[in-house]
Amino acid sequence: MIRACLTALALVLPLAAPAGEPRGTGDLGVVIERASGSVLVVDQSDHAALCRVEGLGDLSHASLTFSPDERFAYVFGRDGGLSKVDILACRLDRRVVQAGNAIGGAISDDGRLVAVSNYEPGGVKVFDAETLDPVADVPMGSKTVGLADAPGSRFAVATWDTGEVWVLDHSADPANPRVTRIEGVGANPYDALMTADGRTFIVGLFGEKGLTTIDLWQDPPQPRRILPDYGRNQPDLPVYKMPHLQGWTLAGATYALPAVGLHQVLWADAASGRETGRTPVAGQPVFVTARPDGRELWVNFATPDNGTVEVIDSVTRQVKRTLHPGAGILHMEFTPRGREVWLSARDDDKVVIYDTRTYQKLGEIGAQAPSGIFFTARAHRTGL
Repeated sequence: MIRACLTALALVLPLAAPAGEPRGTGDLGVVIERASGSVLVVDQSDHAALCRVEGLGDLSHASLTFSPDERFAYVFGRDGGLSKVDILACRLDRRVVQAGNAIGGAISDDGRLVAVSNYEPGGVKVFDAETLDPVADVPMGSKTVGLADAPGSRFAVATWDTGEVWVLDHSADPANPRVTRIEGVGANPYDALMTADGRTFIVGLFGEKGLTTIDLWQDPPQPRRILPDYGRNQPDLPVYKMPHLQGWTLAGATYALPAVGLHQVLWADAASGRETGRTPVAGQPVFVTARPDGRELWVNFATPDNGTVEVIDSVTRQVKRTLHPGAGILHMEFTPRGREVWLSARDDDKVVIYDTRTYQKLGEIGAQAPSGIFFTARAHRTGL
């Protein structure tokens, strides 16, 4: 009887096993191919592309987030498309077009809800992460930007037209979130970010000088203006590309951030919000990205300087190295421990990989007009 059972089990197991060698997800990443509506699944250790997944719509301003198990990437397209990509099976699992014009999204800390920030018709829509079925629709009478997750099944988002921040709490009833509406944030928020501890929501303002921080531990949360005077007595330069606040960094007890309309990186005390210095840089910064240990900042720029990357020492606050990795450097992503940095060279159709200690190029991967690069370690970080 035992032999018969073992024989039956041996017949079943090969059918249930995967066709190829088992693979983990911790070493994987996804590259947005903005011109072709596709994404490239890449392997960090092998410096190689594994597969391409197509049919994701308009990815001209796309971002993504990962499921907690790192298997699925949720891709937010500019055309309102929300796509769920299985990066192990290398296939499009599900896709919905949920709006006419979208600008990013986030996944809840429990991995059950995916929220999308919309320009048209505005507001935020929330979906079941497993099925992409609609869960909640929150009109806000405005374009929304800077959507980020917060602890406790919450999302925070800024409103471009009305200068507010809304905090949506889905913990009690996902379909009917409790809304905290914070007014007086400032004119025309263009982007926002959540600090890694999920406490502070930082909003960049396009319509006036300065930024606004909101302490979500306060009850009720209140807006606090920081850096209100930067660039006040200097003429703004033409803004060719808005900087991304996701490129902010916290080095020790100091924030470093890209200045709007200035060729500068700004430094501010994290506790008080007081400006503590400025670093002149080669152009208008887009991302000011910290190496994971915070020792260096890597900065890329808007056109016409978008073939240049500068490295700033976070102690001296001086530019220590200038690199020219390729044409149209749109995005940078560090490997989780900061040994390497991957840069998308859109106009050269490739991703370039550098050693962050020696600044030597380690390799490159062909890609179709690449933009955002996202490694699966993001699945375990608040605000990403």
